Amino acid sequence: MSGAGTTSGGAVPTPEELERLAGEAEAAIAAAGDRAAWEAVRVHWAGARQGRLRELQALIPRAADRKMFGQAFNRLKSRVEAALEARDAELARAEIAARASEARVDVTLPGRRPPTGSLHPVTLVLAEIEEIFRGLGYSVAEGPEVEEDRFNFGLLNFPDDHPARDAQDTLFLEDGRLLRTHTSPVQVRTLLARRPPIRVICPGRVYRNDNDLRHSPMFHQVEGLCVAEGITVGDLKGTLEAFLTRLFASDTKVRLRPSYFPFTEPSCEVDISCQLCHGTGCPTCSGTGWMEILGAGMVDPRVLENCDLDPDRYSGFAFGLGLDRVAMNKWGIPNIRSLFESDERLLRQVRG
Repeated sequence: MSGAGTTSGGAVPTPEELERLAGEAEAAIAAAGDRAAWEAVRVHWAGARQGRLRELQALIPRAADRKMFGQAFNRLKSRVEAALEARDAELARAEIAARASEARVDVTLPGRRPPTGSLHPVTLVLAEIEEIFRGLGYSVAEGPEVEEDRFNFGLLNFPDDHPARDAQDTLFLEDGRLLRTHTSPVQVRTLLARRPPIRVICPGRVYRNDNDLRHSPMFHQVEGLCVAEGITVGDLKGTLEAFLTRLFASDTKVRLRPSYFPFTEPSCEVDISCQLCHGTGCPTCSGTGWMEILGAGMVDPRVLENCDLDPDRYSGFAFGLGLDRVAMNKWGIPNIRSLFESDERLLRQVRG
């Protein structure tokens, strides 16, 4: 062609040459096989800065017959734009068809089993414990995790110099409150709000400044409280045996060892036969065949007095256990940190 690619300083093409350029443009556009090729042709012909159409439009003032040249240019421009639009629509339909083909399900393939979720071991243990105690006539009580000193320590007969009040053991807040170290404050709040007979369990998160293989700064606990007239140590032992043999296994052995807690008197540590070695001794139970599972005791008369109850008329027992420790025993989890690492393998193990 003569001067078809010239700038404003080159020869002005004739209308016949513009007609031939339109045919070349349509052929190039039709040959664009994908979106990248189409875009390259579009920029070459209809680019806003250096496109061929822009160069040719700049030659209109120099044409001998501007009207005829302008009409021929407009026909060229219309054909190029129409060809670009038509090819754009064709490519869009091809892209949609390709995506649909990729998304199509091959019905000859075997079915895919969707992954199923599982409840966390601590959640499973709590649900089981709640079910057991509801069957024994207990209700569930809850309370705040940020507590006042008097509910967490004072009314529970903790002396002012008790180690639990030290910052090395308890997480205190700037306003003097603290993160509860046990769910016993819920028991106190229940005693202050209700009159005996009372049978409740108090589950929830608790916090202590402690961290090792068997302890975590945050862990889960459930405590139980029974207060009425004529409650004895025999009631405590019978309740614990009924609870623990249902929670673990019917042949689980239970033993009570004397201990001390500020809010119970007498107090005891409760052990069960190790669920991993069945009493023969293993690293998890330190070779003893026993696992400490909870603390318990008769409610101290001073705690009853602090809650405006007559200790000569009422008596009761209380107990508390860590849900995380129970989960470790039930499923053979050696490290408490495993419960907080979001490892799906642990959930699959629990789900079986």
